[in-house]
Amino acid sequence: MSIPTMNERDLEFQLYEMLDIENLCNRPRFADHDREVFDAILGTASKMAAELFAPHNAKADQNEPTFDGEKVHIIPEVKEALKAFIDAGFMGMQHDYDVGGMQLPSSVAMACNSIFTGANVGTAGYPFLTVGASNVLRSYGTDAQKKKYMEPMVEGRFFGTMCLSEPQAGSSLSDIKTKAVPQEDGTYRISGNKMWISGGEHELSENIVHLVLAKVPGGPAGVKGISLFIVPKYLVNEDGSLGARNDVHLAGLNHKMGYRGTTNTLLNFGENDGAVGYLIGEEHKGLFYMFHMMNEARIGVGLGAVSLGYAGYLYSLDYAKSRPQGRHPDGKDPTSSQLMLIEHADIKRLLLAQKSAVEGGLALCLYAARLVDEEHTAESEEARKEATMLLDMLTPVVKSWPSEFCLEANKHAIQVLGGYGYTRDYPVEQYYRDNRLNPIHEGTHGIQGLDLLGRKVMMNNGAGLKLLFSKIQETISIASEDSTLSEFASALEAATNRIGEVTMSVGANLMKGEVNLSLANATIYLDMFGHAILAWQWLRQAITAKAALANAKTAEDKAFYEGKLSACQYFYRYELIRIGPWADLVESLDDTTYSMAADAF
Repeated sequence: MSIPTMNERDLEFQLYEMLDIENLCNRPRFADHDREVFDAILGTASKMAAELFAPHNAKADQNEPTFDGEKVHIIPEVKEALKAFIDAGFMGMQHDYDVGGMQLPSSVAMACNSIFTGANVGTAGYPFLTVGASNVLRSYGTDAQKKKYMEPMVEGRFFGTMCLSEPQAGSSLSDIKTKAVPQEDGTYRISGNKMWISGGEHELSENIVHLVLAKVPGGPAGVKGISLFIVPKYLVNEDGSLGARNDVHLAGLNHKMGYRGTTNTLLNFGENDGAVGYLIGEEHKGLFYMFHMMNEARIGVGLGAVSLGYAGYLYSLDYAKSRPQGRHPDGKDPTSSQLMLIEHADIKRLLLAQKSAVEGGLALCLYAARLVDEEHTAESEEARKEATMLLDMLTPVVKSWPSEFCLEANKHAIQVLGGYGYTRDYPVEQYYRDNRLNPIHEGTHGIQGLDLLGRKVMMNNGAGLKLLFSKIQETISIASEDSTLSEFASALEAATNRIGEVTMSVGANLMKGEVNLSLANATIYLDMFGHAILAWQWLRQAITAKAALANAKTAEDKAFYEGKLSACQYFYRYELIRIGPWADLVESLDDTTYSMAADAF
């Protein structure tokens, strides 16, 4: 059966009722747009995703890319879908008109991304990597670099990648060994190996523009000595035509558990004379530039996890509504009609767990995208700085919470289908496998925890945390005035107060120099913090839904808003309660994991 992979009604709710994106059209950058334009773009994305992306999702999974020693072979449906994507202008959604872009808000672009990703994450990976790379060049490239590399990306002729990790270094970028040797003509010769490079080799585009982290000999040690380079698969002549093949070679394809439609590669740079590279910005500032792409990618990872969780939720929901099985515990008559699965309390629990995760995660990711719009287009400098502070605080959560808990939603989707869910005859097992990558890439769950507790909440004497908590308190104050929501307002206030206490306690130990012990349970801190943020997002949704419910004109709208209120209640009563034990553990500075001897395992 063909089931939608994204709830368009929920997208509409998030964009227009929660985030008021129509208001963005009052700003000069988006003045040519209105809701009719946004709806048309979202509608085109939904139609294209259903007709061109979703149909080959399983086929691409079952027929992963192969390398014959010369070329990578990918099923033809991928290129056909990407051609339509490019022809419709989606590659340039956020770019300026003068380079062929649509000049759309980030919140609308991200909503479109969620539609494509849920339909086929493997195929969607290629353009989304390219968009990220093109955005780095838009921000930090020279005019000549933009003309030669960024504009062909916006046109969809060139695709892009980011090359960070290396076989021996993994996430430890300070230990990368790729070298960039300066040449007299201003170019550099790049040599080294890069691992886990998504989209690193294919025949889907005329050229592939690799953004490569490397170290210039004689530079500072560690991350302070990292620079960023453009290293194209084919050199580009001054007139824009393609020249000789650069010294970049595919060493092999990685064979993945899921996400198989996107090639994942080991690339060798400089097997011969060295790959020609072009410095972006200044030497030794590469990690700063790359973080532009990485932070955007982290929002994309979170949204991708939401999209895959959402696809599994909608499929299992449809299955539960149409599959008769069993009777209520008090149904003793074996001749009575079976109930639909959805009538069983535990199935409703599994569905509510999914709904609260994916709809809460969608709210969080699109809220972050709206902050990107504020960061770039807000009318006052103060508002732009505030958006940047909030994004800094929330990015580890936006990346990691959906990656952990929307993956959990995929697990619940399999459970709803039972034995059928564990077979390849139904898509929910593939959604789980595809989603399992998200807790790993763009900074693992553990790395995000270290970033949040070790850096973000402590920066500038906790200024970002105070700002975030002030925003949460504004929501609590509104909800406290509503008798049906005051329970949740009180629970969220208690949770944030407890997190504040834990943060101060751990922060005091960090100041004493007890860094390793203080951060030993940073991942638990991230889970605790993330649950509070999701509870905040649910309270925001509940406030909006409660107000809209009184004026609901159709039975469908009434059911939609009531569903929001029920999911909010579920999250508070079943999920937020986990914060207490997590907080106690983090505050205790328990050393179980830190002190365990390696040879005792």
